Amino acid sequence: MGRTTRYMFASVALIGTLAVSSAFAQTVRLRGTIEKVDGSTLAVKTRDGAQATLTLAGNAQIVSVVKATLADIKEGSFIGSGALPQADGTQKAVEVHIFPEAMRGTGEGHRPWDGAPNSTMTNGTVGGATVTGVESGAVTVKYKDGEKKIIVAPGTPIVRYEIGGKDDLKAGASVTITAAVKKPDGSFEAARVNVGRNGVVPN
Repeated sequence: MGRTTRYMFASVALIGTLAVSSAFAQTVRLRGTIEKVDGSTLAVKTRDGAQATLTLAGNAQIVSVVKATLADIKEGSFIGSGALPQADGTQKAVEVHIFPEAMRGTGEGHRPWDGAPNSTMTNGTVGGATVTGVESGAVTVKYKDGEKKIIVAPGTPIVRYEIGGKDDLKAGASVTITAAVKKPDGSFEAARVNVGRNGVVPN
């Protein structure tokens, strides 16, 4: 076998290995309820009733999700909103989450969202908030490439993110992992987990 042929086989083998590795490294959104905690491993019952094993990375970030209100959104707050685009160019909020200062800049921008059909996610800094009622209002969210007006109707879920710890991970708590890495054995690994506190179910 000549040197050129060996090189070609080696290149094909390398490409094949990378392709397999990429397939195994797929990330998925995982939502469910913790059934058991064993060190850094969580047994989770997903929303569709399946059982999943989730291992937290050594430096995993644990984010607690707590209830909040529109009044907690101030000018200068960094927020995110899953929303449905409206004909007039505004975004009707499906949910709103308020980030702590330590998480400012997380996911900044406007993009498609998988939380609801034909929905978007907008993360940015509040440039103006107009409260029109106890639970409703309009919020202008500014990000690097533009801004969006978010309409918050009565009853829209509003939560606040807080930097949490392993004490927040307990049986019965709801969790959401936006980028769980699926392993070859079917288990999952995550570098960040959102966990509801006091009965909150994170989206």
